[in-house]
Amino acid sequence: MTESWKRPKLVIPKTKREWIGDLFGYFCYIGSIILLISVWNQLPEKVPGHYNMAGEVDRWGSKWELLILPVVGAFMAIFMQVLEKFPEVHNYPQRFNESNAGQFYLQSRKLLNQVKNICLLLFSFILVESISVALGWGLGLSKFFLPLTIMGTGIPIIIGIVKFRKIR
Repeated sequence: MTESWKRPKLVIPKTKREWIGDLFGYFCYIGSIILLISVWNQLPEKVPGHYNMAGEVDRWGSKWELLILPVVGAFMAIFMQVLEKFPEVHNYPQRFNESNAGQFYLQSRKLLNQVKNICLLLFSFILVESISVALGWGLGLSKFFLPLTIMGTGIPIIIGIVKFRKIR
């Protein structure tokens, strides 16, 4: 098994798709935080704290709980952004070698980038929806939110695995 510290360090520029994904993911994330800041004084003391599988609010909590989503989102985004910069530390199959390292690095980084941006979009959507429910603008998450979330995160991972399998 190749140790990650022995792997080649390659500089592979971000693809246009990665840049667009980052711009969209961070734009939505920052936009949701700006919305939270702008309506903070209008929020009631009790806001949605949790949703059930049908997308209905099943627990109400303090409006301060809304800060959890941006904090966790920031930690996750920073962590995944750092991991994107060091694809040589990612986990690879035994067929990994110097001749296919670039392909593995690029595919791994692209997958991580997609998952990061999907998570930022999900966190942003949940925050905006929670604000909307608290202010009486919305009804809660749709019953389709959980299945769409599972598909939205699962499909890119499955596609990524298939692409990894094609690398020789």
